[in-house]
Amino acid sequence: MESRTLRDQIAAMRQSFFDEGILDSQFTQLEQLEDRDNPNFVEEVLTLYFRDSTNLLATVEKTMETEPTDVAKVDRILHQLKGSSASIGANKVRNEVIKTRELWQQGNQEGAKAAFMELRQEHDTFKAKLEPYFQQLRQAGPVQAAMRPQGQQGGH
Repeated sequence: MESRTLRDQIAAMRQSFFDEGILDSQFTQLEQLEDRDNPNFVEEVLTLYFRDSTNLLATVEKTMETEPTDVAKVDRILHQLKGSSASIGANKVRNEVIKTRELWQQGNQEGAKAAFMELRQEHDTFKAKLEPYFQQLRQAGPVQAAMRPQGQQGGH
């Protein structure tokens, strides 16, 4: 009975990420790559994403503080962040990156800096929401495979 409740909590938490637009279908595709031989694949990929994206954000921040700001460097780093965010399904983070890049490309540095702060906040929120999700999946143990993508198109 306890595992059923935990399963329901995990399923509800996962669904909320899609309902809130935090994640998109790319995340579901990532989940499909997980199997018995690599049961923590998604968590490992997201751990790497958070490590790398945190470093990219710090580099952007440092670069923005220099005068004159190397706009091309900021754009390259943001492009990289957009790609990695899209590849894991981090929908809101990716959208904030796009907005920030557009402002940089338009030469609106003040607007871009404000958008960057929103991007950083969205990234922090994304991390704060996904960490408890993976903690619950670990807590659920081997049952986790049975909990995954129940609500996707095509079903199992």
